[in-house]
Formats: sequence, C-alpha cells, structure tokens
Amino acid sequence: MGLVINEYLEEFQRGDFLVRNLLGADPRSGAIAVGAFPRPGQTIQFQRRDATAATEDMVALLSRAKEKLGQATIYGACLCSCNGRGHRLFGQPNHDAGLIQQKLGPLGLIGFFCNGEIGPVGDRNFVHGYTASLALFVKK
Repeated sequence: MGLVINEYLEEFQRGDFLVRNLLGADPRSGAIAVGAFPRPGQTIQFQRRDATAATEDMVALLSRAKEKLGQATIYGACLCSCNGRGHRLFGQPNHDAGLIQQKLGPLGLIGFFCNGEIGPVGDRNFVHGYTASLALFVKK
C-alpha cells in the first residue's frame, strides 16, 4: 500500500509514495490492515512488486547520480538491499550490484541484505522495505 507523502503535488509519480505492507483484510467490514498509520484523507494507492519497474527505478536513480556527480571519482559504494530483492524478485543473483557496476563503472562495492532500508521520499527519510539504498563515497 502506498501512502502519498506530499498531498500538494498536482500529479503523483514514482517515488512520491511511502510503501508499506498490506497485513490483512476483513471481507465483512471491508477494512484493510496496513503496516502504517495513514492520516485521515491521505491519498493511498495499491502498489505491486515488479522486477521490471524495480529495474527501471534503479537505472533512473543511478543515471541521475552519475549525471549529478559528473567527472567526480567514486571511491566506493555500500549497497543495502532488502532480502526480498535479489533472486526472489529478479530471478537472478547480483541484479542490483550488476546494475551499479554497469551504470557507474567498476568500483569497490560492499553491501548486505536487510530487513529495512533507510532512504528518502521527497525531502524526508524513512525506513523502507523491498528496496535498495546505496551510499556512494566521493571526495567532497
């Protein structure tokens, strides 16, 4: 279940929602249980885990990082990837690590699988699930 973070946007896009698990539903009352506390009137949207969309998002974010860094040297990176990604989502091992090497060039990359990754939605940070967070080490 996606909860929009900024209700004042004219149109909602990828990255505008904080995604939380759907925990259950009561068919009699029509109620659903979500792993969050939606505000009254808050826009919500059903989300679907999708390998193609996850790849597109990762490629777009890596391309944006590469453009923003310009010619700066990337000394290394740390990838924190949800244990629900990897082979479970993509059907192959090392998917995210491979994209990072492909889009940013060969670099020292460490990482681990997590059950909660810290990253932004809009201008605020949240703990996420089923995502990947990447820290790039560059000279300031």
